[in-house]
Amino acid sequence: MRILSAFFFICFLTACSTNKKTQQDRANAAYDARTEAQRNQNRPATRPAEAPRTDSQRSESPRTDSRSSTAQTPAPVKVMTDGPALGTTPSVSGKAAGEWMVTSIKGKFLAIDSNSVRVYMDITAKSPAGEVVLKPADFVEHFLMAYVMYPDYNNRERLGYGTVPLTTENVGQEGDHLTLRFDVKRPKDAPSSVLLSEFTESSSGTKARNDLTLRFKGAKLSDRYSLFDKTGTRPQLRNYVNIGDTVIIRDVNGSNKQLLGYRYRHDFEAASSPMNTSARPAAKSLTEDSTLSITTNKPFIIPREGLYYFVEDTADVAGIGLVAADKRFPKLTRPEKLIKPVLYMSTSSEISELNQAQDTKKAFDRYWLSLMSGNEEVARKTLKAYFDRVEEANRLFTSYKEGWKTDKGMIYIVLGAPDRVQRNREREVWVYNRRANVSEVNFTFTKKPNQFVEDHYELVRFIEYQPVWYPIVEAWRTGAIRE
Repeated sequence: MRILSAFFFICFLTACSTNKKTQQDRANAAYDARTEAQRNQNRPATRPAEAPRTDSQRSESPRTDSRSSTAQTPAPVKVMTDGPALGTTPSVSGKAAGEWMVTSIKGKFLAIDSNSVRVYMDITAKSPAGEVVLKPADFVEHFLMAYVMYPDYNNRERLGYGTVPLTTENVGQEGDHLTLRFDVKRPKDAPSSVLLSEFTESSSGTKARNDLTLRFKGAKLSDRYSLFDKTGTRPQLRNYVNIGDTVIIRDVNGSNKQLLGYRYRHDFEAASSPMNTSARPAAKSLTEDSTLSITTNKPFIIPREGLYYFVEDTADVAGIGLVAADKRFPKLTRPEKLIKPVLYMSTSSEISELNQAQDTKKAFDRYWLSLMSGNEEVARKTLKAYFDRVEEANRLFTSYKEGWKTDKGMIYIVLGAPDRVQRNREREVWVYNRRANVSEVNFTFTKKPNQFVEDHYELVRFIEYQPVWYPIVEAWRTGAIRE
C-alpha cells in the first residue's frame, strides 16, 4: 500500500478580539487609517522592509516516502498582474476605461510530438461598456496576437517568434470565457523555452501578456495528457472535477493508454496565517483509499469525493492529480462546508464553537449576525462578498486541495486580487499598493515540487504582516468590506 506524507499546518488566527469594546476601538482605528490614507493617496508609496527568510518555510505538499518529486519549471498558473481581475498577464499597458481589454489569460500546452506543442488558452476580455466579451467574432475583430520564445526567464536571447492569426476557427467560447488554440514549433536544439504571448488591442495599442514554459524533451505525463471535457474537444485548465461528471483524460492525438489511478481521502488543512513562522508539525500519513484503472481518450465518471492521482507506472515521480468535489464546487453551499473558510477572519474559540455546534446552519447564521451587531443587510452583503472570493479562490487555485485552503487562496480571500504580480522561474510576488489602508505590501510565494500538480506555491511568512493583516480582518468582521 502506498503511503504519502503530507506536512499539515496548525491552523489558527488570533487576529481579532472577542471583547466588544476592543473590537469597536480597532474598527474605528482601521477606519481612521483608511480615511487618512485616502487623503494622502497621492503621496509616494513606501514599501515595508522584507524580513529575512526562516528555515520554517518548508513544503506542505504531499510526498511519498519511496520517491522524490523533481524540480519543476513555472506552470501555467492563473495569476493577476495588473488591475482588478486575476489572470496570467505579466503586464497590461494603457488600462483606460472605455477600451476593449484582455483582463486575464490562463494557458497550458500539450505535446504533439518531440518537435511541436499545442497551446490552449482561456481568455477573459471586456468591451468598452465593461461587459464580458463572449462572441469570438468580437475578439477576433479587436485583437492581434504575437509571441516570442526565450531560453529561460533570465535569458532574453530570442529562440523564435511569430504571429497567430485570430479567427473564429481557433477562437471559441466556453462558459464565461473565450478559448484559443494554436501550435508552436520547437526551436532548434531547444529542450524547453519560455513562450511570451502578447495580445494587442488593434485601435488603442493596449497590451496583455502571458508567460508559459514549454517542454519539448522529457515530457512528463501532464505535458502529454490533460483533463478534457466530456466531448474530448477542449482541455479543462483546472485541477478539479465534480462528482458524477463525465470526464476524459486524453492527449492531442487521441491515443489509448492505460493509466493507474489512486484515491486518497481529501482532508488537507487550510493555510495558516501569514504571520505563523513557527516550525511545521510532524508529518502525517495519507493512505491510499482505493485504486482504479482508466483508459485515456475514453469517458469515465469519478463517483466519490477525494484526491485522485493518475500515473502511467507505479515508479513515476509525477502524474496527474485531480480533486473530486461535490456538484456545486467551486461554490460552497452546505453549512458544514461554509463554516470552514471563515477561519481566516475568526478567532480559534469561534471556530471551535462552530465546529461543535449541533445545528451548524443556525450556529453559522448566529455567528455572522453577531459580528455585524445584528444588522441583517450588512451581514448578507458581507457574507456574499466573502464567499464570492472563496468561490473564486477555489476556481483559480485548487491544486491538490481546495483553492480556499491554499496560501494563495487565503491571501486572495482576505485582501482580494493583487494589483500587480512579478514572476520568475521560482516565485511569484503579489503586490498590493492600491488599497486605501495599505501603502504597499508584498507577498512572496515560492514554487515547490509536487507530484500531484505543477502549480503548488507556498507563502513566505513574516511576523511583520501583522499591521496590515489585522485591520483588514477587522474590516471583514465589522462589515466594512462588502464587495
